[in-house]
Amino acid sequence: MTKMEKLQLIAGIFSNEEAHEILNNVFTAKIHFHAMKNFSSEERFGSPDAIARKRIPELTEELVKVERIIQEAKAKGKKLAISSEINIAFID
Repeated sequence: MTKMEKLQLIAGIFSNEEAHEILNNVFTAKIHFHAMKNFSSEERFGSPDAIARKRIPELTEELVKVERIIQEAKAKGKKLAISSEINIAFID
């Protein structure tokens, strides 16, 4: 791998329904990931995972923003252009 790899996760123009499905699935998956990570930490170590507990409300708030954006697009009869890039790099 080079210094940093860039992966295109989402790229396109989507209807309101498609955008809702895609973005809801991405954010919900991340919220679920952190919820399970926190649950695992509590079960294994008896204490919550600080990062997971911080990220869950942040991601939930972002999901609320997604809903608001989609509702606005729907009200205006607009489609949504969505792009998402993932950057991966080795760290020490």
